[in-house]
Amino acid sequence: MPARGALAAATLVPAVSALPNNGAAHLFLYGSLFTFVLLPRMPLWAILSLTGALIVVLLVGLRIAGHGPTALLTHPALIILVVLFSLHRREHRLRAEQTELLLEQTSRTQEAQARAAALDERTRIARELHDVLAHSLGALAVQLEVAEAQLTEKGNVTAAGERVRRARRLAADGMIEARSAVAALRADVPPLARALGDLIAVHRENFAATATLRVAGTPRALPSGAEVSLQRTPREALTNAARHAPGAPVTVTLDYAGTAVRLTVENPATGSETGPGYGLTGARERLALVGGTLEAGMADGTWRVTAEVPG
Repeated sequence: MPARGALAAATLVPAVSALPNNGAAHLFLYGSLFTFVLLPRMPLWAILSLTGALIVVLLVGLRIAGHGPTALLTHPALIILVVLFSLHRREHRLRAEQTELLLEQTSRTQEAQARAAALDERTRIARELHDVLAHSLGALAVQLEVAEAQLTEKGNVTAAGERVRRARRLAADGMIEARSAVAALRADVPPLARALGDLIAVHRENFAATATLRVAGTPRALPSGAEVSLQRTPREALTNAARHAPGAPVTVTLDYAGTAVRLTVENPATGSETGPGYGLTGARERLALVGGTLEAGMADGTWRVTAEVPG
């Protein structure tokens, strides 16, 4: 404040002198006035007050010095022009500073969003790897342990061979799950309809069963987490259909509704389905993580599994 007051007083000093006859006084007055107006956070009332006082002092000084009407009009007009130009430059500088500040804040926000997205992606990676490794390797270890017991304790080669074959199937299923998880982590998830078509083709080949895919609505892109969850659900449902209703036709319906995508797997009920197993329970938990739901049960003589995700 003292420095600003001193600058304002220094601006008034040349107005007292014989301004028209002193070029240095011209430069000093306009330079001081220009600097005063450009000072950061200078209130407008102070600028207007100094401008008014400067014009009054200048008019009084010019009148006392005996200058004519031309000088009385020209010098105040020049002061007003300098003030207006200074205000324009000040406004431009303030906007530039605000733009720079806004860009800095935007950059910080984007960095924070990128960090949050990275943490979310790491969490998804950990969840996918845990689901694949914990389920596949755990079941594989149990089958191999039982096979070892059948061989070493009971000498039952037939039972041990069955356990080994089951372990081999589990290993193959685990490999498929691992490839699906890696594809999701690489953001290389195929379109949902195409992935379901491939899954149904494999089901037909492996189990010699009739399987049909129906797509309703206009396909649209979904978040990778939702697409992977929807891909996992029919795999489990088709496995259950092959186990409990071998040879029975299976219908998979993918419905792109208004605000959600619904996937339904249906096969004729045989009475052996008693309720969702661990596989469907895991699918339900995976769907819940992306805001989806899963329902499974009998309906009009048909075993139906319905998964739905927002999108």
